[in-house]
Amino acid sequence: MKNFDWENRIKEWSRKRIELLEDYEKEELPPEVLAEGYLGFPGATEEEIVATEARLGVTFPNSYREFLKVANGLRSTSKDGFEFCGTEDIVWYAPDHQDWVDELIETWNEPVTDEEYFVYDDEQSNYNFRPEYLQTALEISSEDMGYIFLFNPQITVIDNEWEILFCSFSSAFGIYRYRSFDEMMEEVLSDPEFMM
Repeated sequence: MKNFDWENRIKEWSRKRIELLEDYEKEELPPEVLAEGYLGFPGATEEEIVATEARLGVTFPNSYREFLKVANGLRSTSKDGFEFCGTEDIVWYAPDHQDWVDELIETWNEPVTDEEYFVYDDEQSNYNFRPEYLQTALEISSEDMGYIFLFNPQITVIDNEWEILFCSFSSAFGIYRYRSFDEMMEEVLSDPEFMM
């Protein structure tokens, strides 16, 4: 998705999301967030992005780098809610979840063919998933009620963009996949009630 207008899209999403909050929920937000009506953190510098890439040994896809330059993470609208990570909080998923990753790899008996895997949008199955990709996935959000967004650097579908996994590791197990960060954010920013 070329020329994604991160700044205006995040501002519009923030305004709508804050409007949906009850008064007591608004009181939990920092006063400056309410005053500005903006849930993004100040953008990351190029130096901060490069330092994070060096720490992780990767080069982020362009859409994610552009997002970070505008908003170095997105705030939750509740005290312990879901938010997108800033550069300092992006980490590999497996080290803190190795037992879970090992269990999934060991128990996931159904191999997924490329024909089954490379289906996106509404036609995909939440169970056409390769658990071994969790071994090299990056956390780009906090986890809330078993939901988390992960980068999958093993799969590049379009324009050097990494696949995104939206994982539900709760009783409603399933993984929804996006071809790129901006494709995923198009859906998130279009729905101010997403993960409220």
